[in-house]
Amino acid sequence: MTERRIDGLFKDKVAIVTGAGRGLGSSYSKALLAQGARVVVSDLGTDLSGDGANPDVMSEAVHDLQAEGWPLVTHNGPLDDEASCQQLVALAIEHFGALDILIHNAGWVGYQPIEAQEDDFLQRSLGINVQAPIWLSKHAWTHLKRSSSARIVLTTSDRAMYQRYAQPGLAAYAAGKMAQVGIMNALSMEGEPHGILVNAISPVAKTRMWGITQPPTDLKPEWVAPGVLYLASPLCQDTGVILRASNGQFTATRFCENPGVNYPTDLARIECASVEDVANNWQRIKEFGDA
Repeated sequence: MTERRIDGLFKDKVAIVTGAGRGLGSSYSKALLAQGARVVVSDLGTDLSGDGANPDVMSEAVHDLQAEGWPLVTHNGPLDDEASCQQLVALAIEHFGALDILIHNAGWVGYQPIEAQEDDFLQRSLGINVQAPIWLSKHAWTHLKRSSSARIVLTTSDRAMYQRYAQPGLAAYAAGKMAQVGIMNALSMEGEPHGILVNAISPVAKTRMWGITQPPTDLKPEWVAPGVLYLASPLCQDTGVILRASNGQFTATRFCENPGVNYPTDLARIECASVEDVANNWQRIKEFGDA
């Protein structure tokens, strides 16, 4: 698949990309840099369980990028506390003097049955999926308000959004990824008066999370990048949209209200006064429209 470029689309734009040392984040960073952006790439270098730290991950990732002479800065700190997120944003301002784009890609997939759920495991997931995007957005907000095309791209997952794709052991992961949909919705409304557009990517790609050690022949991470670049670009004029990306294909979705609703007093649907009413009308109530 050949990416068609629009010259100057990201010229002089400043972006932060988290989880940029490998996989999807690396693909996003390379694509942004190749189209003129100045990028702060952040990766703690955690292991497959989302734990630990390895600065060599980022060092190896940027070796080829630095050889190209592209304008980038590296960051190796954690993102589950406010001070570190503030430091990451400050790094972009210190080196490039502005911030236009925030792409929060960092995350991990961990399996733990609900009966064996551990607090450390849960907090690790919530830290990178809930605290990080909120703290990053908080400290980026002032600078994004000054941008002529401010964009935030968060990351959710089909495994969280759709019951048919859910898997046992992913409760903590699903909680974090669904949280980013809620954060996207809230920030899209808060950002709209300032021209800050907030969307989310729901990517499917074969990365180390799949146990992949060789370049894949399908579901390539670089095939997701065009969609993320669109959401991060001035071409995108939507906010509060989830872009699903898989195998070079894209489809947008969002949680849409039923027609005729006057929220919160009138759902324009089935009236019930008792549990029996709900039971008797259940087939009509649960018309999901996804048959």
